Amino acid sequence: MHRILGIGELLWDMLPEGPQLGGAPANYTVMAGRLGNHATIISRIGHDELGDRALEVLRPFPVDCGQIQVDPELPTGRVTVTLEEGQPSYTIHKPVAWDSFELSEDWLGEAARADAVCFGSLAQRSEKSRRTIHTLLRATSPECLRIFDVNLRAPYYTAEIVRESLERASVIKMNDVEVPQVLGLLGLTTAGSLREGAGWILKQFEELDLVAITRGGEGSLLVGRSEWHEHPGIPTRVADTIGAGDAFTAAMTTYLLRGAPLAVLNEAGNRWGSFVASQSGAMPAIEPETLERITREIEG
Repeated sequence: MHRILGIGELLWDMLPEGPQLGGAPANYTVMAGRLGNHATIISRIGHDELGDRALEVLRPFPVDCGQIQVDPELPTGRVTVTLEEGQPSYTIHKPVAWDSFELSEDWLGEAARADAVCFGSLAQRSEKSRRTIHTLLRATSPECLRIFDVNLRAPYYTAEIVRESLERASVIKMNDVEVPQVLGLLGLTTAGSLREGAGWILKQFEELDLVAITRGGEGSLLVGRSEWHEHPGIPTRVADTIGAGDAFTAAMTTYLLRGAPLAVLNEAGNRWGSFVASQSGAMPAIEPETLERITREIEG
């Protein structure tokens, strides 16, 4: 069983139909646990009702919550979400508990034992949490997969955050809208195809092995050092897209750790991303028969 860490924000998406627990690293970690990994959330909540409710919601999932810190003063994170034609827009409240990560020996130990860690840009909006995240990344083994899930949320990112994160990453995952944004932040040309853009990023960062680009209903593109693979996507009736990209990343990570080829990584990511998009919220129920069916479709 592989050990996977999701490092970053744990928060409530305040949707029109009511609050849903989320945060990209938390969504990622829950899905990684559902796919058979030992998955641990590295985050921080407030000593408040929303924090207590977060732990209650997470309890039934196959995810380790023992490393979630509790802040005595700052509140649990909240994001006000509005949906237009299934696409979310966000108002991210601050300051909150995950802006104040405290480096601990327990967290350092988790990082040292991890087979993969996933981190983003949003939780780096505060200097304190950013320093903690990068200290944890430095504590990982050379063999550990370090997945930078870009997840740009204006105005909470800078060129420095993106560049420094890429310097520590072995995989970068972004969507097609974020590709020209990332290229612009890096001072690279934004003209050309997605594949060319991925190639330019690989040339800039020697430790990077894989660029993963999701394209919504149009599938995804994976570009490595010596090969690439394109997936057309899975036809899906979309309920909302919250958490779909995180499911893609968790599935891709799971099969990457198993040594699967790019075609299988793409199939796994698209199958699970499309399933989550077909459901409401980022952590929908998954029946055992659904898990078995999708696994067969990926591996069959």
